[in-house]
Amino acid sequence: MPRVSEAHLAARRRQILDAAGRCFVRNGFHQTSMQDVIKEAGLSVGAFYRYFKSKNELITAIASEKITAVTGVLDALLALDPMPSIAEILERLLERVDVAAVEDGSVRIAVQVWGEAVHDPEVAAVVAEIYGRVRDRAVHTAERAQAAGQIPPDADPAGIGAALFGLVQGYILQRILLGGTDRQTYMNGVRALMG
Repeated sequence: MPRVSEAHLAARRRQILDAAGRCFVRNGFHQTSMQDVIKEAGLSVGAFYRYFKSKNELITAIASEKITAVTGVLDALLALDPMPSIAEILERLLERVDVAAVEDGSVRIAVQVWGEAVHDPEVAAVVAEIYGRVRDRAVHTAERAQAAGQIPPDADPAGIGAALFGLVQGYILQRILLGGTDRQTYMNGVRALMG
């Protein structure tokens, strides 16, 4: 029997993650069964379980993948010299949120993951690790901004990083739960608060 190529394995994994994402966006985690994902992916049960053993594995794989897109944006901005202002960085992150909200609905999945983390210790541990990385990058952003004179020298970078991280989450929640929240209005409010 010939060996399956890495490219084939990666493509099949992608097929499953995309199917799971569509199901979770459409029906939520709790209303989506493994059978729903298997059917959406067009696979046999055996083929599916070769890649993922549980719904939690799917949830954590999707969450990790989507947050990598956000950390990629932050990493690219942190690599610039001079680094953009914190407001510009926030706006770029919110642009990524808007793309994800339209592109594949993954922002809706993020909100579901947050809710699931409250009740499921396994998901909570993954969320803490993943979002901890994002918050660490936000703190590093504040440290760089402080070194560049963008924020006062006596400001607490950890507090600013936590607030920056919270502003992104706040935008996501308002966009998904309330609707009608647009990036420009939100950023106008943030800039006014920043003085």
